[in-house]
Amino acid sequence: MNLWLKKISLAFAVLGGLVAFVSAAMVCVSIAMRATLSRPIAGDVELTQFGIALCISLCLPWAQLHGANIIVDFFTQSLPERASRRLDAVGAVLLAAMCALLSWRTSVGAMSVREAGETSMILDLPMWWAYVSLAPGLALTALIALVQAARCWRGGPLVEGVR
Repeated sequence: MNLWLKKISLAFAVLGGLVAFVSAAMVCVSIAMRATLSRPIAGDVELTQFGIALCISLCLPWAQLHGANIIVDFFTQSLPERASRRLDAVGAVLLAAMCALLSWRTSVGAMSVREAGETSMILDLPMWWAYVSLAPGLALTALIALVQAARCWRGGPLVEGVR
């Protein structure tokens, strides 16, 4: 796999982990404030939803790079290795197509939501921020899946370094 894909995926995953950590810390503080002061952080649910969606999209490329996404191989375990690799390639192409479509549609949706001026209910944050932040992770996942599909089609493993 190209070194730059690995580095970008790692940076996305670290950023996604940081977003998840900040979201979790905010939830803990909000719960503590609700219990002790009867005043939770305003919009904590909105911020958590935005943060976790962003975290997932940023961590998807790293998961795909390492073959950590779900693969159901119950029916293909007895297939010859070449046939199994070809099926892995088809699966990677399908994942790439789905992620590319989701990236494109979240980008288009972000523009529509921006034009409509839609905001979050409590904090009045622009909703298009949440939409547009999902597109890079999905696009990178699509690119990684395409590279993996090409490798599998040529007879290599889905995940680099695994035989």
